[in-house]
Amino acid sequence: MTVFIGKAATGAILGALAMTAAGQAQAADTLRLLTWADYAPKDVIDAFTKETGITVEVTLSNNEEMISKLRATGGAGFDLAQPSQDRILGPQQDFHIYKPLDLSKVMVAEFKPSMLEATKKNTTVAGKVYGLPEIWGTDGLVVNSKLAPQVKNYSDLCTDAVAGKVSYRLKRPTLIAFAFASGADPFAAYGDAKAYQALMEKVGATLAACKKDVKFYWDGKDALLNGIRAGEVVAAMAWDTGGWKLNSENPDIKFVAPKSGALGWVDTFAIPAKGRNDAAAYKWINFNLRPDIAAKVAASAGNFTASQGAEDKMDPKLKAQFAASFPDADFKNIKWYPAVPAGLEAIEGKVLDRLQASN
Repeated sequence: MTVFIGKAATGAILGALAMTAAGQAQAADTLRLLTWADYAPKDVIDAFTKETGITVEVTLSNNEEMISKLRATGGAGFDLAQPSQDRILGPQQDFHIYKPLDLSKVMVAEFKPSMLEATKKNTTVAGKVYGLPEIWGTDGLVVNSKLAPQVKNYSDLCTDAVAGKVSYRLKRPTLIAFAFASGADPFAAYGDAKAYQALMEKVGATLAACKKDVKFYWDGKDALLNGIRAGEVVAAMAWDTGGWKLNSENPDIKFVAPKSGALGWVDTFAIPAKGRNDAAAYKWINFNLRPDIAAKVAASAGNFTASQGAEDKMDPKLKAQFAASFPDADFKNIKWYPAVPAGLEAIEGKVLDRLQASN
């Protein structure tokens, strides 16, 4: 039987095919990147686009928002994300929001071997790797050494000497930090949900009692940095980058590794489960592994990268600040975040919700 299609129908079909082809071409020419502030500086994006022809669309986020966005879409909407390495295992087990990485498409020889292996270990689910390292750094103390020389550990933020002049975030790193400062090891309790809940409840009570000492709970780093500059805050729990930035402006302000240990984090490359442009994602990963490009990203972020050779091209002042903050003993005492098992963030969330509600 012969089927005749009218001109109007034929035109509609051709139009639909053209739109589909255009959409596919646009997808092939665009990388949708879900990342942190300062991880995709304009000069790096421009160089990548010039070399590959691929446009980069950047959406700024944080760990909680990345998980929320990808969970809501089943892993769609983005081609590459940059969650911290400890925030991949649990969300992947619970929500299946990432796809395994094809390491044959990555210039793995460009990674620092120890950081690559550690990150692969923490992001492996059912024998498959879901994350590769890019930026790493620490949480610790930013202290005005002239106004608050006695602050040496997280717990010192809750003393009368600095009452009303401290700041920290109401986020899970603060719970972890105060747990270590109390003499406990929260990471050792990861395998025992009941013990972990008891520890988090104890830390929550400590932070509730500390409320009187807090000037404000910071969320955006600009508010924190401005508070320290103005002398409203003399000690805070914060990232090393903020401390080093302020130290460049005022030598009295220092990033201090706490006695109980700074908290070490690694932000990764991970491909969402329903990303539509894996080829562009792998090109971006490999592009950012080049030492000259990695050094530019490091300068923008203010942290170090997992790319071999990048440190040789970095600002000598930043390297000197790192050395001052982390003598050998303090570097060895960094508490690197392990993968977070499924369910633990719900325990932490309840404690943090209560603290937020009491404000």
